Amino acid sequence: MTDTPISAEGSTAAALRTCESEPIHVPGYIQPHGILIAVEISTGTIRYASANARSLLTQEPQKCIGERFQETAVVQALQALDFNHASKADKTQSLQSISIAGMRYNAIAHSVGDLRVLEFESAPAGQSDTLDSLYPQLRSFIDSLPAFSTTSELSNHVAVQVREITGFDRVLVYQFDNDWNGTVVAEDRNDTLPSYLDLRFPASDIPAQARALYKSNRQRLIVDADYVPIRILGKDGDEPLDLSHSVLRSVSPVHLEYMRNMGTASSMSISVLVDGQLWGLISCHSAEPRRVPFHVRTACDFLAQMYSLQLMTRERSAEASERVDRQAIQSELLAFMAAETKYMQGMLNHPGHLLRFVDADGVAVVFEEKVSLIGTTPTEAEVWKIAEWLEKSQSHDEVFASSSLQREIGDDAPIGSAVAGLLSISISQLHPSFVMWFRKEVVQTVKWGGQPQKTEMAGQLHPRQSFDIWKETVRGTSLPWSRIQQTVAGSFRNAIIGIVMRKAEELAVLTNDLRQSNKELEAFSYSVSHDLRAPFRHIVGYAELLKEEDTVSSHPRSLRFIDTIIESAFSAGKLVDDLLSFSQMSRATVSSVKVNMDRLVADVLRVLAPDARIEWQIEQLAPAWGDPNMLRQVLQNLIENAIKYSRKSASPKIRIWSEIVGQEIIYSVRDNGVGFDMAYVDKLFGVFQRLHRMEDYEGTGIGLANVRRIVERHRGRAWAEGQLDQGATFHFALPRTAKE
Repeated sequence: MTDTPISAEGSTAAALRTCESEPIHVPGYIQPHGILIAVEISTGTIRYASANARSLLTQEPQKCIGERFQETAVVQALQALDFNHASKADKTQSLQSISIAGMRYNAIAHSVGDLRVLEFESAPAGQSDTLDSLYPQLRSFIDSLPAFSTTSELSNHVAVQVREITGFDRVLVYQFDNDWNGTVVAEDRNDTLPSYLDLRFPASDIPAQARALYKSNRQRLIVDADYVPIRILGKDGDEPLDLSHSVLRSVSPVHLEYMRNMGTASSMSISVLVDGQLWGLISCHSAEPRRVPFHVRTACDFLAQMYSLQLMTRERSAEASERVDRQAIQSELLAFMAAETKYMQGMLNHPGHLLRFVDADGVAVVFEEKVSLIGTTPTEAEVWKIAEWLEKSQSHDEVFASSSLQREIGDDAPIGSAVAGLLSISISQLHPSFVMWFRKEVVQTVKWGGQPQKTEMAGQLHPRQSFDIWKETVRGTSLPWSRIQQTVAGSFRNAIIGIVMRKAEELAVLTNDLRQSNKELEAFSYSVSHDLRAPFRHIVGYAELLKEEDTVSSHPRSLRFIDTIIESAFSAGKLVDDLLSFSQMSRATVSSVKVNMDRLVADVLRVLAPDARIEWQIEQLAPAWGDPNMLRQVLQNLIENAIKYSRKSASPKIRIWSEIVGQEIIYSVRDNGVGFDMAYVDKLFGVFQRLHRMEDYEGTGIGLANVRRIVERHRGRAWAEGQLDQGATFHFALPRTAKE
């Protein structure tokens, strides 16, 4: 952090934010065990120099700013350095053991834009400063790698090797979790410093900008935690020099305080990168100040890279095996789905596969406005709330994974106490449709290296002073979802989307075919019913005339035959009329006006002139939006049926009422007549479907089919409930608002 104190008005949270946003890559200072000079490549002039650079520049550094570097004494010792070539910013060049003004230095160079940054560390006297002396140890380390079967054994071996090479009192291997908390997974030490093995350290100990530097610059050495930083000089108004790739970069005063509180006078960190991502650190500590020569640091960097390669190889091997197993389960699930007409049912019918697919404790499938639950899950109502949250806050194209849904949503997370973790995929971009896998809570006791919160005193942020074991019970979290589990979940989502799209295409073709067939059938039924009306009228007419003939009227048997002909022709004619009405219903235009349903009921009752024995219970009906003539036909069919099927009751009763439910108005007609068996309810609204004999109750079997067709054309629905000899209730629901 900078030397600027945090405002006393700021809270600890504000102080932490300041710490996390501190530009530690441009501190304006270096550590005092070296010298820095930055030269502009295009002009050859000195742009920056550390305040202790006089021994190299032979005059006060401030006077050299803007002067040509070639004119200084140090140039002769750097003949091998090509100032016109800028190496990549993440590379360094070591010019070992050069002599300048009678002093031996290790010189390290890197580029920042048009600047060549030169850093000089005094070389150890009387010691080898090349990797040759360390080659046997490095070769032995490489040869030993296949002998370690577990990551834990390998990590311990790395800690031992690094401590042997560097001589630090303690070397830790420190691994980050998904939240950037770090856990010490391996350790090698003497008795000078305490053990930190298995302790966890909070993410705030290494904030985001520090982790970014660990990725770009794999090493950081602090020789003495009590050092006095050396200022970097430049022209007034110049931007601070970017020290992201510097080996001498000064560190935050808060970190130096952290080291002193920990009892370490010097430290060195080496990044462990796996697949280009920061996996962890090799962290070295000493109770006394300690210089580590550049060639030793280079050897440690080599060890860390070999360790990283081993970790990556082991991770990839384990992931490949896991991926094969999970893809096999996915293939079986997709086969089950392909074998079912309702493809989602194929997945739900094999709950074991669905749970094992990502090692979940429960699954919820939200599809077609239904929720299906398997295993340990939240309630159906809670799942709906989670689906609403996912729909609003998450991308449809990505997998959502969290080991603590409560932390993601907040304290009001709708998950109850049964589960903690969620892995979810969206399987539709049109409707809220998800497959959600849940995991139970896993209560953990975490051993922190001291209480993890930093403190604020007198407006200034300070690290904790004690690193004694501080235990915390962590609740509300599950085991984390692995990268492979998330990957195969995404693959499964893509496969389901593919099935949905293929089914949609098939349905589109089928719908088009059905629409064409329906048009042809409607035209046929209209033509047939229209053409049959005249012949049946002729039959009835001529039969009536035949009855009046003297030769027939005097024969009772002949009259009975003619009456049967007339009655049958009349029934057939009525059937044709109803069929014609049914076929015309799909052709008619549906108007949408506000309809007084009370008035329609009154009109229907006047036409039907019902038996005075019927006890009527007619409540005030809510007005509807629709076509008045069509809705009159619906009411007439339902009321006529109620009268017909209740007339044999000792005291017939018919009730008509409405109620508003959500966005619908439900109209109902109930009678206490013969009723029906609910096992056959699906037949009621079909054309020519009857549940009672024609000899007992007249009718053509088209009336209720007309009811359903009219209601559906009004964007509504119709259904019925009944019980034999206990009456029946017919309902139809219409939208509360007018059709747009």
